[in-house]
Amino acid sequence: MSFLPSLARGAHTHAPRGHRPLAALLVALLLCAVAGCGTSSGGSGSAAGADANGSDAGKPRAGGNVNFALSLAPACPDPQQATQNMAIYIARQVTDSLTDQDPKTGKIVPWLAKSWEIGKDGREFTFHLRDGVTFSDGTALTAQSVRKNFDSIVHDLGAAAPLASTYLSGYQQTRVSDKLTATVVFAQPNAQFLQATATHSLAIVADRTLATPPEQRCQGKVIGSGPFVVKRFVQGGDVVLAKRKGYAWGSKVFGHTGDAYLDTITYKIVPESGVRAGSLATNQVDAVSDVLRQDEPQIEGAGGKVLTITNPGVVFLLQPNVSREPLKDERVRQAVQLAVNRQEVVDTVLGKHFKAASSVLGRRTPGWTDLSSLLNHDPNRAKALLDAAGWRAGPGGIRVKGGRKLTIDVVYSPNFNGSQPALELVQQQLRQVGIALELRQVTNAQSSEIDQSGDFDTFFYNITRADPDILRTQFSTKLANRGRRAPDQALDPLLDKEVRTLDEAGRDKLVGKAQRLLVEHGYVIPIFELSQAIGVSSRVHGLRFEASSRLQFYDTWISQ
Repeated sequence: MSFLPSLARGAHTHAPRGHRPLAALLVALLLCAVAGCGTSSGGSGSAAGADANGSDAGKPRAGGNVNFALSLAPACPDPQQATQNMAIYIARQVTDSLTDQDPKTGKIVPWLAKSWEIGKDGREFTFHLRDGVTFSDGTALTAQSVRKNFDSIVHDLGAAAPLASTYLSGYQQTRVSDKLTATVVFAQPNAQFLQATATHSLAIVADRTLATPPEQRCQGKVIGSGPFVVKRFVQGGDVVLAKRKGYAWGSKVFGHTGDAYLDTITYKIVPESGVRAGSLATNQVDAVSDVLRQDEPQIEGAGGKVLTITNPGVVFLLQPNVSREPLKDERVRQAVQLAVNRQEVVDTVLGKHFKAASSVLGRRTPGWTDLSSLLNHDPNRAKALLDAAGWRAGPGGIRVKGGRKLTIDVVYSPNFNGSQPALELVQQQLRQVGIALELRQVTNAQSSEIDQSGDFDTFFYNITRADPDILRTQFSTKLANRGRRAPDQALDPLLDKEVRTLDEAGRDKLVGKAQRLLVEHGYVIPIFELSQAIGVSSRVHGLRFEASSRLQFYDTWISQ
C-alpha cells in the first residue's frame, strides 16, 4: 500500500542542496506514515476536522466554556508520559510539538520549528525554531529547550515515558548551534523520527516542568507553550484549562491564528455511557467521549452529532504469552484466532463507527496489509486444531488435557468503555469451541506489574501511532515484547531493518512481512480497530481530530 507520490510532493522540508534526494525520500517515507489520516470511519458522524454543526455555523465567536464529559479520569496529563486518551485530550491543549501533521494530507508541517533539514544518511535532524515563542511561565523556547527535553526523556524519564523513549531509541545527543538551531543525532538511520516530532509524546515542556518529579507532572504540573494552561487539576475530579493570552505560534494546520476561541475547557468524569449521552441530550455538558452504539440515537435525537475517526497503529488485540502453556502451543493460539468472530463484536457491541481488525495494524496506518483471509471466523477449524493439540471435550463444554481445563486469562485496563462488553462477547465465542476465557480487569498500575511479572496468558490493549514502526517497538524481542517471544531469525530482523530503511516501497514490504508473521504464528489475536466517537451538541463548532485521532480544541467555539 503506497501513498508516497502525492504526499512527497507536498512535503514541507528544507534539505541541504547536496542532500535533498535522500532527505526528501526519508521525509516522504515518514509522511506516508499518516496517509489517509483524514478519512472518516463512515457512518452518520462527521469526518475528521468537520464542524459538528455544519457549514452554516456562522462566524466563530470568542469566549465561553465547553463542558467535556470523559468516560475515565485522566491518568497522567504530562505529554511525555501520557498513553491514555483522556490524559492526551488535556496534554495536547497545553503543549506544542516541533512539527505537526496535516490530518487530511499526512504532510509534516511547521509548528515550533519553522523548518528542518535531514542529513543524507538519515541520522541527523536539524530544526530551526520560531523566534518569540514562550512557555506559559514566561520563559523562552530555545534550542537548549529541545536538547534538555530529549535528554530528559532518554536519561531521566526512561520507562516512565514508554512512547517517547522508543521514539528516541538510538538517540546520541542534541547539538545546539545557536539560540534557535538544534540538531538531533541518532546512532543509526531513523525513518520514524520526523513523524515522532509531531506527536504529543515529544512535545516540548518548560525547564520548570523538567525539574518537577515525574509523579507530580502526572498531577497536572505541566508548563507548555500551548494555547491553554492548566487552571485546576483534581485527580479523579474536574480539570479546568484556561485560555492563554498572547498565543501566536499555532501549527500550520490550525484553522485560525492568535488566541484560542474558548475561555475555558472543563473536563468532568462521567463513567456511565448512558449518563454521558443523557447529559449531552439535556445540555448539561457540551461534548462526551466514547459514544457507544446504544447512545447514538439519544444524542442525534437531541440535535447533536457523533464525530468519529479510526485510529492508526496497533488494533485492539489479545497478545498471548507464548512462554507458557497453553498458548505456548501455536495450534492453540491459532484456534483462538479462528474462534473469534470479529464482525460480531463490531456489530453487537461497538457499532457502525468501528471496524473488525484485518491485520495487527489499523487500515489508516501506512504499510497496513490486508490479512482478512487469515482472520476468518471458522469454529470447526478451531476445534480440529484443539483436537490435534490433545485438548478433548470435558465437563461443562470446556476442553481438558492431562486433567487440566483449557482456561486462559486476559488482562485489561478499563481505558476504553467498550473493552469489557467486547471481551465478554469474545468469552462467549471461545466457549463455543471449548476454551474458557477469564477476564482480569486491573488498574494501569497493576497492569504494569503483571506485565513485568509475566503472570498472564493474554493482554488486551491497543497502541495508537501513525507510523508502522509501532510494530518494532511493541513486538521486537529487544523492546517491549509483552508476549515473551524468543529471539528469532525471521521476525526480529524484519523489525530491525524497517526502521533503517529509507525507501518507502522497501519499508512497506518489510512491514507487510512482519504483519503476516505476527498473525500466522498467532503472536497476536487482532479483534477490532479503535475509533474515536465523540458526541457533541449543536452549539459546539470546530472541534477537530489531529493526525493521531486525538482532539484539538484550539479552533473550537460555541454558539449561543
